[in-house]
Amino acid sequence: MATQNHFVIYTDGGSRGNPGPSAIGFFIPDRDKRHGEYIGEGTNNMAEYQAIALALKKAKSLLGSHIAQQTIVEIRSDSQLVVNQLSGMFKLKEPELFSYFVAIWNLKQEFKNVVFVHIPREQNGVADRMVNEALDEHQKRSLF
Repeated sequence: MATQNHFVIYTDGGSRGNPGPSAIGFFIPDRDKRHGEYIGEGTNNMAEYQAIALALKKAKSLLGSHIAQQTIVEIRSDSQLVVNQLSGMFKLKEPELFSYFVAIWNLKQEFKNVVFVHIPREQNGVADRMVNEALDEHQKRSLF
């Protein structure tokens, strides 16, 4: 539940093939905003990072700059690796993820704070569904 000073976003990213066709999804329960998008070829981790970056951009646009600066954003993800990397608990070793990490670091500066929380996959159903719908839609379009 979001309050004036706390905003929760569920994010997910996935790749079929890893690497393979990839998509991102996020869900902002307080605003009932859902988004899924095909992002091209990539890995699961690349998609997870891109989902978080886009979700933070959307949060800023929904809140506005002034309120964003006063708001703690809680990113909930079922990717323990990405959560631990973004929280500083694990080192980022994959060079292909550095640019996404930096983009998220820069986006974090727009808010009072951004915290990353690992959740079980079962609690991330809406964001996961957005990823799979985007991948299914891309696959349908690719057939024609």
